[in-house]
Amino acid sequence: MTDSSPGTSSGRTVALRLDRPPRVASLGVGVHGTAGLADVFRLPDLWQLHLYAYDGELAVDGEEFTIRPGRVSVVPPGALVRYRYRGRSEHLYVHMELPGAGEPCRVPLMQDAGPLLPVLCDLLRHAVAAGPDQSGRAAADVWAVLWRVAGLPAAPGAGGGPHPAVAAAVAHVESHLAGPLTVPDVARAAGISHNHLTRLFRAETGDTVVAYIRRRRMERARHLLRESTLTIPAIAAAVGVADLQAFNKACRRELGASPRAVRAGVRPGD
Repeated sequence: MTDSSPGTSSGRTVALRLDRPPRVASLGVGVHGTAGLADVFRLPDLWQLHLYAYDGELAVDGEEFTIRPGRVSVVPPGALVRYRYRGRSEHLYVHMELPGAGEPCRVPLMQDAGPLLPVLCDLLRHAVAAGPDQSGRAAADVWAVLWRVAGLPAAPGAGGGPHPAVAAAVAHVESHLAGPLTVPDVARAAGISHNHLTRLFRAETGDTVVAYIRRRRMERARHLLRESTLTIPAIAAAVGVADLQAFNKACRRELGASPRAVRAGVRPGD
């Protein structure tokens, strides 16, 4: 059995193409292990994303993986999947189609979400709440989850991972983009001083905390403008810039165009 010890990921990887948003076929909160302790199934045309809150075992085409709370798996279409439970088992899931074109990202089939777990849970629960009535918004949230899963840091000891405090700071920022964010607040969430966070963040990212917050707000705004049907005021509020005039200025400064132009697909300089 492939047992990724805490903080590590499995050796098997899958190729995700994320240039365009997924088409979500179904999503929700799955509850298993109440009527039986095993499930076997195959989805011929759909990818499967699961975020786990229990201990169990997963076999994909005969290769076994250990499920633990906080782990996330991405299973390709056509794989034979076998789950073994140890009692009532709950997870968030998405079944979806992914675009067939674009540069592939290699992602571990099973890995730990680490400090980004609250962010992934929040995005997936928002996607579930949006449901079929707001399919564009649900797809946007799932797409955001996939990009974050593709960018999960290497485990401690595996090389290349960020400082834990920086990872915690980034996770806090990502899950609070809709509200007020200050550097002291982010530092408290990361468990270190304001000055220490400032030094670590600059050393690891080449950016200030304030600049990172501003950039991520505008990246999320661009994503929502292009991939959702939310109104511009709703998008502004969703990225923590409730004043529309300030949001318009921020879009022009960071994205090179007004919110309406970004939504229409106009590129800077056009």
